Amino acid sequence: MNRTAQPWPPVEVEPAVAHPKAPAPGEKLPVHYAECFGCGDELEGGLRMRSAMGEGQTVHAQFTVTEAHQGAPGLAHGGLLACAFDEALGSTVGNLLRRPAVTGRLETDFRRPVPVGSTLYITARLDGVAGRKIYVSADGRLDAEDGPVAVRARALFVMVGFEHFTTHGDAQALEKFAAARRQKPEKDWDINP
Repeated sequence: MNRTAQPWPPVEVEPAVAHPKAPAPGEKLPVHYAECFGCGDELEGGLRMRSAMGEGQTVHAQFTVTEAHQGAPGLAHGGLLACAFDEALGSTVGNLLRRPAVTGRLETDFRRPVPVGSTLYITARLDGVAGRKIYVSADGRLDAEDGPVAVRARALFVMVGFEHFTTHGDAQALEKFAAARRQKPEKDWDINP
């Protein structure tokens, strides 16, 4: 079988320009929603990913695999790893561009097993923009920022209006989110940064 790598991005793109209010390199990124499975702190078994801005147009995220994240005994579930990359890539889009966007396509390339107890260091980067389409990619390394690459991913995100969330989201969850925002108006809240 001939597996020729497809060019990325697959279309001609403009360079992505970071929003003037994008976080500065080295800045730790806050949880964007407490009940987010990727970065939130309120869901048992959630990923609880932590991220920080990198140099250029990158975000560095960390995810430690627990027993709750297993697929095969002692190894991370592949779908859960894809979820971790979706979170890191989405955080990159949201924090750098400061526009709501949703995942349109996510490709993952699993290069080696990710054991329970290991930490995946993900570096995600903006690759370009074509109209409403945003192209991003990431590498995930085992147990160190310079460890072996375990997973690679690339994704297409699509910019949407805020009404995407109010039209398709759960009304009770949105009200709970709004109530939390009213209690702490000084906090920089985002459903999708």
